[in-house]
Amino acid sequence: MARVPAAVLNTFTRIRRTRRPRPHSGVELDPRPRPWARALGLTAVVLVGAWLGLLIVGNVRAPVGPMDTTMTLRPSLTGGTKINVSPLGALHLDSHIAPVRLDVNVDQLDPERSRALVDHPERLSGLQDEVARDVGHGTLDLAVRSGVAVVSGATALGLAVYRRPRRALAAGSLALALLAASGATAYVTWNPKSVLEPRFSGLLSSAPSLVGDARSIVTEFDVYQKELARLVTNVTKLYDATSTLPAYRPDPTTIRVLHVSDIHLNPASWKIIASLVEQYEVNVIVDSGDTMDHGTAAENGFLDPVEDLGAPYVWVRGNHDSLTTQRYLEDLKNVHVLDDGRARTIAGLRFAGIGDPQFTPDRSARTGAEASQELAGARLASALRDQRSAGTPVDVAVAHEPSAARQTDGEVPLVLAGHLHHQEMEVLRYGTRLRIEGSTGGSGLRAVEGRDPDPIEASILYFDRDTRRLQAWDSIRLGGLGLTTAEVSRHLVAENEPGATRSPTPSPTRPPATSPTASP
Repeated sequence: MARVPAAVLNTFTRIRRTRRPRPHSGVELDPRPRPWARALGLTAVVLVGAWLGLLIVGNVRAPVGPMDTTMTLRPSLTGGTKINVSPLGALHLDSHIAPVRLDVNVDQLDPERSRALVDHPERLSGLQDEVARDVGHGTLDLAVRSGVAVVSGATALGLAVYRRPRRALAAGSLALALLAASGATAYVTWNPKSVLEPRFSGLLSSAPSLVGDARSIVTEFDVYQKELARLVTNVTKLYDATSTLPAYRPDPTTIRVLHVSDIHLNPASWKIIASLVEQYEVNVIVDSGDTMDHGTAAENGFLDPVEDLGAPYVWVRGNHDSLTTQRYLEDLKNVHVLDDGRARTIAGLRFAGIGDPQFTPDRSARTGAEASQELAGARLASALRDQRSAGTPVDVAVAHEPSAARQTDGEVPLVLAGHLHHQEMEVLRYGTRLRIEGSTGGSGLRAVEGRDPDPIEASILYFDRDTRRLQAWDSIRLGGLGLTTAEVSRHLVAENEPGATRSPTPSPTRPPATSPTASP
């Protein structure tokens, strides 16, 4: 056999070593990604990195008039401006069309400056220019910080993904270009009249008149800065009123009753009650007990604000209120203590109530508690029958325990109670409506016992002055300790419901209630 020359063998070996392997299909593989895939990946890195940068460091704390605000840019498909006024709600302005939205969170007010503005309206003239300057400085700072945020976020993510400085810098540059383009689009589409037609959400949706009538504002101001100043001023008034609830303006003759219960030594309750009294023009306050926690004489000073709440205070003793508590309240002006079924006419309504027969500040179980509640309720029912027989029927009965209140069924149109720390409304078998109030003190210190704090609850009851019957009620629910939520729901009493137009009468098949033979 002929031997192959060494030179030929060496040449073949070099070709075999350098030739790329081919797949069985005969198509050569290209390890490099296609251009569109690279562009798509870079775009994703830019968008995600820019969004993360804005989320982490893209906000600015800026004073605007008497308010401290936080300004932030957020990605958005529709653009616009959102002004969050927690816990009142939010205002949405169609200020611009761009892929970014301006969020302005009202954090808090300077109490001294806001009170000065409300008390001295003449100072508002300089507020317009001040707000305009503050907004200008805030947006300039926000633009700079947002630029740094998007460049840093996109560059950092690009470096983490590609591990190449040039690619990372390209991502940062594209993010800055994207932000600049969004800013230019917002500038071109900027609508200064958007503040004249805000959309309200949350509680503000029920109180647009407090923020200002857009059409009347147009006749007074013609530039964006002045409109914004007007908005800031009205938001200041809302905060200064220390109220998070929408006002209700019923017929001037309507009797408004504020029902509270189970305050349990929460001092914040007095401010909430005073605010509700002022805003709803309350005629009388009814407290269905457990105002205290242990009923000791040392707690009595907590009750002093009752005299200055702005409306008569009707009170019955709860199982956490002692006779010492009751005697202290009896000596306070503007307070009407109900006990033993005795009736009193206050603010056009006739009230009667009975104190809780139990005193359990240590929250221990007492034998015979249910029986004693029923005896107390029977005693109250007997007093109500006597009042009706005398031609002076009672309009509203009050007891602390719902079990005692149920004994008045058929003897009174409406009975109020508490104790359960949540709201209920029920029409009993013989026509009496039972309203159980939640804890207006958020259960006091018990609010921190569970996983979630208990809400602060109260109700506004609306009575017709002529018939003295319940027409409607508002259930008010505020977020508990550390929360800033609020809910207000309106309920109307149908004309054909029991107790809506006349006092219910006991059914002839109902066995008559008997008075207890001994005091509980």
